[in-house]
Amino acid sequence: MVRLEARTSTPAWFNLALPLLAIGATLILCSGLIALAGAGVAEAYGVMFSASLGDSYAITETLVRATPMIFTGLAVAVAFRAKFWNIGAEGQLLAGAVASCAVGAIPMPGLLAMFLMALAGAAAGAAVALVPATLRVKFKVDDVVSSLLLNSVIFYALMALIEGPWKDSFSGYPISPPIEDSANFPVLLEGTRLHLGVVAALIAAPLIWFLIARTTLGFRIRVTGENPEAARYGGIHVERVLISTALLSGALAGLAGVGEVGGVHFQVMSDISPGYGYSGIVVAMLARLNPLGVVPAAIFLAAVMTGAEAMSRATGVPAFLSDVIQGTALLAMLVALLFTAYRLRRVGAAR
Repeated sequence: MVRLEARTSTPAWFNLALPLLAIGATLILCSGLIALAGAGVAEAYGVMFSASLGDSYAITETLVRATPMIFTGLAVAVAFRAKFWNIGAEGQLLAGAVASCAVGAIPMPGLLAMFLMALAGAAAGAAVALVPATLRVKFKVDDVVSSLLLNSVIFYALMALIEGPWKDSFSGYPISPPIEDSANFPVLLEGTRLHLGVVAALIAAPLIWFLIARTTLGFRIRVTGENPEAARYGGIHVERVLISTALLSGALAGLAGVGEVGGVHFQVMSDISPGYGYSGIVVAMLARLNPLGVVPAAIFLAAVMTGAEAMSRATGVPAFLSDVIQGTALLAMLVALLFTAYRLRRVGAAR
C-alpha cells in the first residue's frame, strides 16, 4: 500500500529534470497512438523532428512558429506567478493583431510603423486583459471564466471586422487590407521567414526573467501569488499588483499578434492563430512559470506542430497528433508538479 506524503524539501536536480521527464512521458504515451495508426513509432518521431529541426530552413520555420508561443507563454507565466489565471491570451493575441494591422495600414516610415504597431498591439492586448482583472478586483468575478469567455468575444469582433468594413471588396475574401510594405518586419535570413519578431521574442524572455527575479515589481508579483494575505500584511497593495500583472501579461500576448501581422501574414484573417494563446498555457507549465524555460518549451511545441504535417504525409499518422501531444504534455507536467510537493511512501500492511 502506498500513500502521498508531503515533502520537506525538493532536490534541485528534480526541479530541472521535471520538464524533460514530462516531455519523455508524453512521447512514450503518444507512441501508443502512433502504433494504433499502423506506423512505426521511431520512424514517425524521426520524420517529425527531422522536418522541424533537420536543416537550417526547418529550424527557421520552427523558430517562426515558436515566436508567438514564446510571447503567450511569457504572458501566462507572468500572470500565473501572481495567481491571476489569464486563460485569455488567445483573445489578447487577436486584439494585438487587429490593432497592429490598423496602424500598419497607415503610410509612414518603416521604423516608426513597426514601433507604433508594437505599441498598439501591446496596448490592445493589455486593454483586453484589464477586463477580467478589473472584474476580479472590483467584483470578485472568477478570472478563469471571464478571461476564457473574452476569447470568443474578441474572435467574433475580429470576424465582424473582416466580414464587414475590412472585407476585400475585389476578391470577397474575409481578410483585412494588407499593411504597408514599409511596416513589414525585416527578414533576417534570405530565403526564409525568419523575421525581426523572432529576435524580439528571444530578447523578451531574459527581460521578463529579470523583471520577475530582480525587480521590486517582480518581488510583489511573486509574493502576491504565494501568499496574498502576507503580501497585504507587508504593505503590498495586492489589487494594484494584480492589475499591473494583467496589463503586462496582456501586452506580451498582444505582441504575439503583432509578430504574426508584421512578420508572417501581413494582414488579419480568421485563422491567424491556430490556438497560440492556448498553447502558451502548455508552454508556461512546461517551463514551470520560469521565463527562461519558456523558450525551449515553445521550441519543442513548435517542432511538434511544424513536423506533424510531414509525419502525416510520410507515415499516415493524423496531423492532429500534435494537439494530442500538447494536451498530454500539459497533463504530464501537472502530474510531475504534484511530486515536487509530495512523494509516494510505502506503508506496511500491518501498520
